Amino acid sequence: MKVLIVDDEEMIRGVLKEYVEFEGGEAFEAADGMQAVMMCRESDYDIILMDVMMPRLDGFSAVKEIKKIKDVPVIMLSARGEEYDKLFGFEIGADDYVTKPFSPKEVMARINAVLKRKNGEEAHKDVVTFEGLTIDMAGRNVYVDGEKAELTPKEYEILFYLVKNKGIALTREKLLMDVWGFDFYGDDRTVDTHIKMLRSNLKQYRKFIVTLRGLGYKFEV
Repeated sequence: MKVLIVDDEEMIRGVLKEYVEFEGGEAFEAADGMQAVMMCRESDYDIILMDVMMPRLDGFSAVKEIKKIKDVPVIMLSARGEEYDKLFGFEIGADDYVTKPFSPKEVMARINAVLKRKNGEEAHKDVVTFEGLTIDMAGRNVYVDGEKAELTPKEYEILFYLVKNKGIALTREKLLMDVWGFDFYGDDRTVDTHIKMLRSNLKQYRKFIVTLRGLGYKFEV
């Protein structure tokens, strides 16, 4: 989970960064909206925490610019709790709105709720694209830079399962149970072998299948 924290108050950024990292995420900081837009042009983030009142470029304006280049979830942070501000935030594409002062635990709960909802929406799409990797769930086709990848039926199942659970750590045991089924008598090496073959077929986009040492795998963009 990569979180971009945008706020002109260093203390707020520091507290939120600490909580994000405590939950195993990566936190990146921007001190104003202009810096946030520049960072979004150069890197991808899973979610953005965006303060409203900031110098140079306010949060609302920054969200408008970011949404032109990337479809990334945004939670607005503001000391102003007026209904107009909240409605305007939602109109420009914000996914949630938290009024200051807030509890960092509440913000983390909101982050998890937004990402869960976002991942659920992606899981129900027939076709999803991650950079040059296109996955057609209904047609059971996978394209790497426009070229169809020849996957085995089990490789399709593994990839679809990883994508549907994007961002979630999956143990080898979980994969064996849900992809192979209760009646499978193989061991963990079966999962590793199939993941190795799947990665080979995905070429440079193998990077999306992240190995969690001693645990399993997850699909992370």
